[in-house]
Amino acid sequence: MSAHSGAQHRKSSLKELGDFTTTVKVIPISLIAIVVGVISTFVAWFLLKLIGFFTNLSYYHRFDTSFASPAGNQLGVYAIAVPVVGSFIVGLMARYGSERIRGHGIPEAIESILMNGSRVHPRLAVLKPVSAAISIGTGGPFGAEGPIIMTGGAFGSMISQFFHFTSAERRTLLVAGACAGMSATFAAPLSSVLIGVELLLFEWKPRSAIPVALASATACVARRYLLGLGPLFPVPSHPAFIGLYGLGGCVVAGLAAGALSALLTLGVYAAEDMFQKLPIHWMWWPAIGGVFVGLGGLLFPQALGVGYDTIRALLQGNVPFTIFAGVLLVKSSIWMISLGSGTSGGVLAPLLMMGAALGGVESIFLPNFGLGFWPLVSMGAILGGTMRSPFTGIVFALELTHDFNMLLPLLVACFLAHLFTVLTLKRSILTEKISRRGYHLSREYALDPLEILFVREVMRTNVVVLPCDGTLEDAYHLIHSSKSPKGQHLFPVLGSGNELTGVVTRNQLVQLYQQMQAQASTIRLSEIATQKPQVAFADEPLRAVVNRMADSGFTRFPVLDSIGNGKIVGMVALNDLLHARTRNLEDERARERVLRIRMPFGRQTKEQKITLTEGSDFRNGFRSDHSQD
Repeated sequence: MSAHSGAQHRKSSLKELGDFTTTVKVIPISLIAIVVGVISTFVAWFLLKLIGFFTNLSYYHRFDTSFASPAGNQLGVYAIAVPVVGSFIVGLMARYGSERIRGHGIPEAIESILMNGSRVHPRLAVLKPVSAAISIGTGGPFGAEGPIIMTGGAFGSMISQFFHFTSAERRTLLVAGACAGMSATFAAPLSSVLIGVELLLFEWKPRSAIPVALASATACVARRYLLGLGPLFPVPSHPAFIGLYGLGGCVVAGLAAGALSALLTLGVYAAEDMFQKLPIHWMWWPAIGGVFVGLGGLLFPQALGVGYDTIRALLQGNVPFTIFAGVLLVKSSIWMISLGSGTSGGVLAPLLMMGAALGGVESIFLPNFGLGFWPLVSMGAILGGTMRSPFTGIVFALELTHDFNMLLPLLVACFLAHLFTVLTLKRSILTEKISRRGYHLSREYALDPLEILFVREVMRTNVVVLPCDGTLEDAYHLIHSSKSPKGQHLFPVLGSGNELTGVVTRNQLVQLYQQMQAQASTIRLSEIATQKPQVAFADEPLRAVVNRMADSGFTRFPVLDSIGNGKIVGMVALNDLLHARTRNLEDERARERVLRIRMPFGRQTKEQKITLTEGSDFRNGFRSDHSQD
């Protein structure tokens, strides 16, 4: 980029800067996302039918795809063998088909997004739903949503791979398919978008949020014709306001849900660690986990399968205490063991059931606000705590029940459960698996200081410039004189009108002088300077400069004014951008008392007169004379 053309480009780009960077490319991606939403709906319908088929075949020995609960089977003690056989088949499919079918789907989707360029192998789109249907249909205590999320994402990724898309665009379509699958399963379009934002997209930008939202909405509409409308779990009406006493109960429910979330997360990975120590191939682990599932199902049949009927009964509030105890003790135990064994299944439905059971226990001693009140509060809170997605937990509970009077209780409980797990666990049940595979994922979203700081705030103005008609010998002596600022490695070369015409580096000058010392007095700088240097502009955001450094490979730019006349006003280097982070660190760490209470009588102490703040050099901006590496 030359100085003149760069200045012209800068004048036009200033007018184009706005709140968002989304372009018209979002339109074709959104249209494809709508198609992905329809496909994901059929994927969800097919998987639910497949689960029904294997459930009927395994427990009732009939060919039927209608949804059935394993709890009503008449197999007696032989029912123990059903999950063992099913889990063994899943182990075989994982070993000889694709190991990525193991797990509950969402961590695998995250890994595909972050580590595999949002590419999913087509084989996974077939093996994942089949393995999940076998696992759940033979009594596995899982939900269908995790496999549907992974399978819908796989179809979105495969479709995107037929186009010349970037990794970010493939990610958008992968997440669109995943969220559409969840929307079709639960008739919960908004919470499906939120789970995409909080767990899968890792950004909040219109370029990705709009296609994902359209895919989720499309899936919810298509669900009407395949699976019917919601709510999935209707509940009795609850009061719109519960008073301070009721909100105090929500505090208790939120903290209890956070504690249960932490225990469940620790339990799952404790079971996984236990299986890791077994001296046998991991292919056999699901079958061993299936033994525990079969025994648990013999003690408490409602623990088997998806358990939507049990969740519905818990939210209606007309179940005996033994159901609450059975879910919390048996369901949670076999779920942790089976999930730790590496079989295929989802986590949302089991969490809903365990949260509702916890609320049923709490309803014994917390104030009564109607049947199902505390099960619903705890159901949302357990999602907010276990998955570290409080907004998803709130909206998901509302969309599943259509009881919008529960907004305030859910807000309190979900965020307190989130608070508990954030303070007690480093990672969630989803990100812990990614960490165990050697990766790190941060779930915090914050404004990058490079977006809001400009070059003028960090550039160095004490700069040595060289005339284009100067000689190599003059330049060599100048850069070694006391006038040359310490650490300057790039020297702008100016024309007769003081406009930037090129640049030379310190190493370039030294090497040429040593090689051609005899002719140094006759070699003009205009002959050796780089004629079209990369430049920055004074009122340019630092993010643009960082991107330009990454694209060009250069780490030092001359800074031009924004008028467009090519006049140089300073220099900016990679080290200066690191100084920009210092302001952010100071905002995070420096503590000071801004307002003080002054006593009307008595002497002020030294402490009252002086406030010392760590890093105060940068409080009111950046010094213009800081050195570069």
